[in-house]
Amino acid sequence: MKNRRQRIILELINTHEVETQGELARLLQDSGIEVTQATVSRDIKELGLIKVPVGNRYCYGQAGGGAGGLMERQKRLFRESVVKIAASENNIVIKTLVGSAQAVAAVIDGLDLPEIIGTVAGDDTIIIVASSSAVVEGLVAKLEGLAD
Repeated sequence: MKNRRQRIILELINTHEVETQGELARLLQDSGIEVTQATVSRDIKELGLIKVPVGNRYCYGQAGGGAGGLMERQKRLFRESVVKIAASENNIVIKTLVGSAQAVAAVIDGLDLPEIIGTVAGDDTIIIVASSSAVVEGLVAKLEGLAD
């Protein structure tokens, strides 16, 4: 039952712009699955769902799991939000539209790239610390590929 419910949750967030847990619970009930808000909350956490900007709202989406696993909405978020990518030594700085850096950083974190030690996001700037300067060029190329 849990696996089926979580599979349906993923289908729902891919086909609907779901803003709240209550809205997700209603959609599940419309699909014939009775749930409580607490169950929906646990499922969101277990599935690793995050809120991503969609227009001037935030809706649930998946954090990813490799560049091939990014949802189209997250690729679009990256493409529409990233203004500039620059590198220095083992650091990469990404400039984004104001208010987008944390969502873009969540997409980057969701890639789970081993060459990234960590990311720090402000309002319009992300700093990525790479494991070494030798991997920076390849990492920049991967990130620029997401922005295309």
